Amino acid sequence: MLDSRKLTLLKALIKEYLKTAQPVSSGMLAKTSRIGVSSATIRNEMAELEEAGYIVQPHTSSGRIPTESAYELWLADLRDNPPRLKSSEEAQLDQLFSKDEETYRALAKQMAELSNNAVFWAFSKNNVYHTGLANLFSHPEFKQLEAVYDISVIIDQLEEIIAQIFERLDYREHVLIGSKNPFGSFLSTVLVKYRDQNTIGVFGLIGPLRMDYDRNLALVSYLKNKFNC
Repeated sequence: MLDSRKLTLLKALIKEYLKTAQPVSSGMLAKTSRIGVSSATIRNEMAELEEAGYIVQPHTSSGRIPTESAYELWLADLRDNPPRLKSSEEAQLDQLFSKDEETYRALAKQMAELSNNAVFWAFSKNNVYHTGLANLFSHPEFKQLEAVYDISVIIDQLEEIIAQIFERLDYREHVLIGSKNPFGSFLSTVLVKYRDQNTIGVFGLIGPLRMDYDRNLALVSYLKNKFNC
């Protein structure tokens, strides 16, 4: 377990990295974390966080980025304090919500825009709709041609991957990060499985590891509540 200061610093580092997509330095944290300690103290704390496996130094940068373990710790806190959409956003989605496949597609497009991620909606094991790929490609992590190719391969295999996990999922929100993510170790997925009368479906958001987990959990929780599962 991390002490309160390390946890505060780690959360501040994650927030800064989510916002900028750039490695975060001790100097930057000293400006943004507001915990009233020096850059030298923060450097020492960051060294311990790195030794514990929560942050890592990419390439030769002087800054650090969160690891999967850091995001897992972040999620544990979110589960204790579940995020919610703004009431105006819920009202916007409510206007689109209707239990038919055509409307689901329109709703998926809107949720892709709200999340700035890609969306898939499996209306059954082998009937999968996806949208929002341009959102994925807009993230700095996926600017290189190799990353575009990797994402394209995942999309081509989307139905197959969903079929493999469909029966194993229970009816709650799931967050699949990096190495635990069947859609790709360089991605994270937030999804929910639901039951609507005689139909079982899966809705998911796919984005980089550096995704806005608060917002995406709020979006899938919205759907979970709409289907009362």
